[in-house]
Amino acid sequence: MSIFGRSTYSSAGYAAFRPSYPSVLYDRVLRFHGKEAPSFPSPSSSSPAAGTLLDLGCGHGLVARALAPYFSRVIALDPSAGMIEQARKLTGDNSKITFKQGGAEDLSFLDDNAVDCVVAGQAAHWFDYSKVWPALARVVKRGGTLAFWGYKDHIIVGRPETTPIFDRFIYGETEPAPGVESMMRFWEQPGRNILRDSLREVVPPETEWEHVARIAWDPNHETGDISDAPEEATWLRRRLKLGELASYIRTFSAFSGWRSAHPEMKCRADGGEGDIVDLMFDEVVAAVPEWKAAGDRWAEIEVDAVWGTALLMAKRR
Repeated sequence: MSIFGRSTYSSAGYAAFRPSYPSVLYDRVLRFHGKEAPSFPSPSSSSPAAGTLLDLGCGHGLVARALAPYFSRVIALDPSAGMIEQARKLTGDNSKITFKQGGAEDLSFLDDNAVDCVVAGQAAHWFDYSKVWPALARVVKRGGTLAFWGYKDHIIVGRPETTPIFDRFIYGETEPAPGVESMMRFWEQPGRNILRDSLREVVPPETEWEHVARIAWDPNHETGDISDAPEEATWLRRRLKLGELASYIRTFSAFSGWRSAHPEMKCRADGGEGDIVDLMFDEVVAAVPEWKAAGDRWAEIEVDAVWGTALLMAKRR
């Protein structure tokens, strides 16, 4: 079972600190699907709600809630009972959306040609495609669409001195600090590498899918400069506090695995001497003189973060 599905994983923390998706991404997905003027977040009269949306790996229901106004029915699946519980709690009373615990590999509960559009936000790198492609070929009707997207490896814009620190603690092959193991061995594979490679291994079968479109981008980790980045790919950029960025990193599946392996290292917020994220941010803050000068107020400093992104879309033949 994935770490996200374990009872020890905080689905509430995931919902609170994972970034949301911007209207430009949803607009692109809806236009590919054939909604002429989506006008996200409110559908226009020329784009009435119609059809069935299938949201795979729905997590806390973010995508299902955002796209529900454009479809007459939304079915959202996630293998984690905790995520489904969080999704229902955050969604409240919405008769359009059905949340169901289950994986993308088993769609036997759906009729043939029952789905008009299938999406997966930050989940497609976990799927077993030997089972998913045949399942989708059966349930997605001809002319229906697919949109899978994900994000990876953030940088702080204009602060390239911080990037090697993040890389060392998150992906380092050696100890990032004396006596401290990095998160590297706790990433679930091959999923993480598939995402870091911009979902290139996710290839819709040509016999069943056409008009395949890919948009992928990685920020420059050496310069921290994104001035020449294509607008269509830089859809995940956030202004947030350093403390919020630390909380986001604690939602990593790799951090959850690291914490289980090192229960003796407790975070300072819980009265401990510091876990790997605390030690990471000690170095991040120390790398920038003005952040270091802020002392205990460092967590309130606002930064501009941007993530590498990948979007795959296709149409059912």
